[in-house]
Parts: sequence; C-alpha cells; structure tokens
Amino acid sequence: MKKSLLLLLIIVFSMGSFAQGNSSIAVANPNVDGLYATPDMCAKMIRLELSKLNKYSVYDVFDMQEIYDQDESYKTCLSKTCLVDFGGKLGVDYMITGSYDLLGNKIAISLKMIDVKNNKVYKSGLKEFTNQEKELQRMTEVLLKEMLDIPAGKELVEQLRFDNDIITKSNVGKVSNSGPRVGLGIMTGSFYEYAMRSEQQGGLDIFPAVSMIGYQLEAQYVGTNNFSALAEFILNVSGLEQGQFLPTLSILNGFRFGDAGWEFAFGPGFTLSRTLRGSFDSNNNWESESEWNNYWSSEFDYDETSSISYNQQVTAHGNDPINVAKLAGMEDWMHNDGAVRVSTMFLMAFGRTFKAGALNIPVNIFYSSRKGGGIAGVNVGFNVTKSKTTIKTGL
Repeated sequence: MKKSLLLLLIIVFSMGSFAQGNSSIAVANPNVDGLYATPDMCAKMIRLELSKLNKYSVYDVFDMQEIYDQDESYKTCLSKTCLVDFGGKLGVDYMITGSYDLLGNKIAISLKMIDVKNNKVYKSGLKEFTNQEKELQRMTEVLLKEMLDIPAGKELVEQLRFDNDIITKSNVGKVSNSGPRVGLGIMTGSFYEYAMRSEQQGGLDIFPAVSMIGYQLEAQYVGTNNFSALAEFILNVSGLEQGQFLPTLSILNGFRFGDAGWEFAFGPGFTLSRTLRGSFDSNNNWESESEWNNYWSSEFDYDETSSISYNQQVTAHGNDPINVAKLAGMEDWMHNDGAVRVSTMFLMAFGRTFKAGALNIPVNIFYSSRKGGGIAGVNVGFNVTKSKTTIKTGL
C-alpha cells in the first residue's frame, strides 16, 4: 500500500512538472527607446533566454507569422488587453513583452508576463543596468531569471548593475584630464632679468621664453552633473631646449563647470632655484655679499635698523669705494653661484577642455607669481576617455 501511494505521488509530481515544462509562451515585440537594437532584436533575445531556461515551450517568430499576416497591429502589442487577445489567437498559456529604454547613462528594462487564460499579469520585473548596449542579451538573462526566481551569476549581476551615485558616477564629474602637458612660458620681472643676464654675472643668458613639458595628475573630491571640484598635481620641467633644467611642482585646487569643460584652478607651486645675496654697482658689475663684508665689517656696517643714520654710516667709511647706490641695492638675487633653495610661488590658471570623440584636449592659460616676477604662458594636454569594455565571453 505504501509503495503504491509513493508511486502515485511520483506520477502526479512528474505530470505536474511535465505540464509546467510544456506551458507555452510567446514573445510580443517590446518597446525600444534610445538604443541601437530594434524591437525584433529584443524579442529574439527574450526568446533565446527563455529557451535556455527550459521551463516553457517558446513560440518562435514563424509560429506567430500567421497572426501577424492577418493583423500587423499585433507587432506593436503592449497592453494587457491586446496581449490577452494576441495570446488567445496564438493558443498559448503566456505572453511576455516589455520595454528597453536608454535613460541618461543607464538602461532600464521592464518585462511583464501575462497569464492569457486568467487575463492577469503573472510575473513582472524591472531592473536598471549600466549603459553597455552590447550586453542587452545578458541584461535580459538577468532580469528573466530574477522574475522566475532562478539564481543569476553574482559576478554578472555586479558587472551590469547601475550604481545610482551621482557624485562618483556622473559622466561630467568623472572626466579626468590626467595626462601629459606641453606649453610655453614667458618670463617677467626678476625672472626676465635672470634669463637675460650673462653667465659671467650669474645669469642664464637665454631667451626669456621657455618650453614646458610635464604631467598632470588629478583626483575628484566633489562632482555633480554640472560641477566638479578637483585636486591637481602638476610636475613640470622648463627650459630644456635652451640647456636649462628648471623643475616645478604645483598643487592646485580646481573647479570644472558644465559640459563645455570650463575650468579655473589655483594653488601653491614649488621650485628649486639658486640665490646669492649681493648687488650690482653703477657699472652693472656684480658684487656678492662676501665681497661686501671686506668693506663693511665694523660696528658701523650699513643697517637700515641702526640708530645711526644712513649718512653717518657712509661718512664713517668715506674712504670706501662702495657708493650709496650700491649700498641701497644689496639683496637676494637669482645667481648661478648661489646655494640651491626651495622657492614658492602662487599659480592661477583658466582654461577649457575640448573634446573630439574619446579624445580630451585641455587648454589652459596660466600665471605663476613670485616675489619680483613670474611666468605667464599657455599649456596644452591630451588624454583619452577610457571606453566601457564589454564582458568577456571567453572567445
């Protein structure tokens, strides 16, 4: 008796499974907006993924062609009423359709499965994916499995998932202009004098316009659809074409606005320079501080803070050949014989990023200011926006 009951239960279960496995389903063309795929292509993807699940008897397009020939309006059948009518004429248990929409930087797919006999929605699902149009079939696979309570691969779901985080995922906010930089700088003020001064007098003896080559790294710390705040690090070397090595490191705070990529940045810069304390006499001859000390070594040495007047100091050393003009000019000068020191500056830049497909071309005008002078110029860079890669298929 027990064996007979067990056998009966197995037969009933098998019949139920067989009946479910042979439930028929047809796919109506979904609505497609903003994507390269056509409704026919998306319908084929749904049929293919349904067939892989081996849960239903899936009608192909040839099984449905006779109804299409009778009434072409069924090719755009999307409402429940229309799907029930369409399914009745096909003689299937279920109809399925939905929509594929490109919304900004994501793809939204919704599917609904209609129980034709009971005139109701049997299953439905909606999921947002990252904008990888070449992976529509895999997106369809994930959504169908979730609708039918079938586990989908966790890695596949993560690769296709849309992360709705504007701060870090915005197309505008994520534009990165990290890359090489080349440019030209014009020296002004004390830089101009140092460049033009002869080597015998401790100068560079070069034309006061120098090439600039370097690399910029940037990191975004705030970003929205129309605004980004950036930390920028620029390592630059100038003057190589004239036999000079003038390094600088700039640390900037930058702001980028809108789709046009307008940008403003500012911050400190650091460079290595040689300085020597001294002056030039009336004949433009250089005298260093050590040479001055040979003349001024008494308690009457020239000192602007001294209680003894300037004239009294000069009178006390009236037999000294150093003249008043020379005394007044003693200060720190850039000089090739001087000690290497770290010098600071303040840099301001304004520019725009031009785009040509995946190529970004940032163009900036800038001015780096320091005591007595600075460098004004323009630089240009380039970088390529990394394209989204499709999921490897093993081919």
